[in-house]
This record gives sequence, C-alpha cells and structure tokens, in this order.
Amino acid sequence: MSRSVSAKFGDMPMVVPGAAAIDIGSTMHMAAVNSDADDRPVRAFGTFTGDLHDMARWFKACGVTRVAMESTGVYWIPAFEVLEEHGFQVILVNARYAKNVPGRKTDVNDAAWLQRLHSYGLLRGSFRPKAGVATLRAYPKFGPRPDK
Repeated sequence: MSRSVSAKFGDMPMVVPGAAAIDIGSTMHMAAVNSDADDRPVRAFGTFTGDLHDMARWFKACGVTRVAMESTGVYWIPAFEVLEEHGFQVILVNARYAKNVPGRKTDVNDAAWLQRLHSYGLLRGSFRPKAGVATLRAYPKFGPRPDK
C-alpha cells in the first residue's frame, strides 16, 4: 500500500515554519500560509496595490517571514516589491520546477502545495538583482543605434 503525500511529508521536519506562498495570476493571487496560523490558510487577493498591502498585512498577522511565489509572466513584480517593502524575504520560483506533480489543478491547490514545499525548504528562488540594479535595467536604452 502506498502512503499519501501528506503522510510522507509528516516525517520531514519543517525547516521554515513562517513560510507562505503565492500562486500569481493576472487578476487574482492565491496566497497560502501554514494551516496552524489561520482558520482560512488559503485566501484570494486582488492585484491592485491596496490588495497587495492587505496580503502583506495578513502575512504579518500569520507570522510569515518568507514568501515564495510562482509566476509565468510579469504579474509577480508588484507583489514582489510590495512584500519586500514590508520586510519579507521573497523568492520567485520557476513554475516548471514546482508544477511537476499530477492532480493539482486549481489555484487553491497550487498555493497550498507551494506553501508546503517552501515550509520544508524544497524551493529555490530564481535570480533577482538588487532593487537598484533592477531599476536601472528597466530603463529603456536611448541614443544612436550601434549600426548607424
């Protein structure tokens, strides 16, 4: 008989008890915290700046210190910056590495799965330059084209 996924994880020590995760979307973000931290450990938040600050306040209330987020587009950038502003350690996770599990078909399940992986220290963040460098990289390049 095979054991369930949760039974297998039950044997592993939790490395990051203050871990949270977000499944980033274009119109909605699904955020998940440790199930011991809140009665509703997975919640939906909008994508406007006020919604992102609400999410950060909820994370603070739940004792979150680190946040992993998964995104395939550029929708993660505002959430990343707001969460860093609130003092969280934030990592961006490559969706290709986190979604290789069959049966997870909803945003709620994705967020809860990411949170679980993050709490066990099983996620690695993508490279993100420091804020000053990221700002400089965002400026368009002006001036004469090299071929002219």
